[in-house]
Amino acid sequence: MFQSLTDWLIRIGPRLQRAFIEGDRWKLYLQGLGTTLELTVIALIFGVLLGLVVAVIRSAHDQQRLGRRNPVLGILNVLCQIYTTVIRGTPMLVQLFIWTFVIFPTQRNKVLVAFIGLGVNSGAYVAEIIRGGLMSVDAGQSEAGRSLGLGYFDTMRFIVIPQAFKNILPSLGNEFITLFKDTSLAQAIGGAEMLYYASTIGGRTFDYMPPLLGIAAMYLVIVIVFTWLQGRLERRLRESDRR
Repeated sequence: MFQSLTDWLIRIGPRLQRAFIEGDRWKLYLQGLGTTLELTVIALIFGVLLGLVVAVIRSAHDQQRLGRRNPVLGILNVLCQIYTTVIRGTPMLVQLFIWTFVIFPTQRNKVLVAFIGLGVNSGAYVAEIIRGGLMSVDAGQSEAGRSLGLGYFDTMRFIVIPQAFKNILPSLGNEFITLFKDTSLAQAIGGAEMLYYASTIGGRTFDYMPPLLGIAAMYLVIVIVFTWLQGRLERRLRESDRR
């Protein structure tokens, strides 16, 4: 068994050298990792902002009293419903192709297109996450805020959203992890992230196994680290509730 392992390491050594060491190719993996993390963070920020707007509009529409319906809010609610239905009902890869070849056919910066596509896609899911969190807060909290003279948006900002954040944190963390892994789809439109460089190096060396396993390990390590950080944050929030 030991001899077999030694023989395997002897065979795999040159393949690893070609994939990671030769020509300083390891720098390409780091460059791709930087782009992947940048894509994830910016797309998530864009998605959270967009999702927050959509969630507030839909929650405000649902909480209207009978006989006091705002027609403008009704139109915005319908648009938000169409947005979330279309985005959540179609594959992200198809959406990226539409952004690339239909909406921005002359845009050469494919990473920028990926930012937009991933952010818009994430926004639809984040909207439902936030809306669920807002609905989980007891209605008496909103009534208490209004009884103190706060308007709807001030009540949401100072009372409801801070409480809802604790409820939606696990789901937002899962959305971040999903978005981080989905950045690999940017390779299909020419976005220079980790999978793009791994595929390029595999094409040059005619050996795809080492670079693909390498980026798979990178994805796994980062997801494990982020999951650990998320768990610590959740424990901190639970401890603050007990005090």
